[in-house]
Amino acid sequence: MSRVAKLPVVIPSGVEVAIKDGRISVKGSAAQLSVAENVLVKVSQEDGALRFAPANDSREADALAGTLRQLVNNLVIGVTKGFERKLNLVGVGYKAAVNGKKLNLSVGFSHPVEFDLPEGVAAATPTPTEIILKGADKQVLGQFAAIVREVRPPEPYKGKGIRYSDETVVIKETKKK
Repeated sequence: MSRVAKLPVVIPSGVEVAIKDGRISVKGSAAQLSVAENVLVKVSQEDGALRFAPANDSREADALAGTLRQLVNNLVIGVTKGFERKLNLVGVGYKAAVNGKKLNLSVGFSHPVEFDLPEGVAAATPTPTEIILKGADKQVLGQFAAIVREVRPPEPYKGKGIRYSDETVVIKETKKK
């Protein structure tokens, strides 16, 4: 059995978990999220914790038990604390601004790049070269951060572009005669 699946998901106080109609729903003070159940994984709720076990002895059921456990754990963390992703803009004249539900980027193109914030994602720009994205759904937050980074990924010679705050960009040496 998967090592991840052996760990129970502890349900903190103030969080409600419902398993019905093939979905696992998690409701907390910040949001309400759900994930689809899988027929290869048995889910049981006992003693304020969720336990996951493969329904049969196949490798696929074993792997999906760990995957579903981690997805539900992310839902529990999302509805209690939430997730955060920081992006930095590196380059002369690169800046970002948030206007309501829109994120505006000026990253060296002849036009500004504008994004509508997805449902459940909030953005803030404490400085013009820093973007902080917050949300309860880890998958939606990470996907939106990847789409924003894709506008101008860091280039390897000067390091200019949009990068995650914890990302390190390896700078290449320039060509010499």
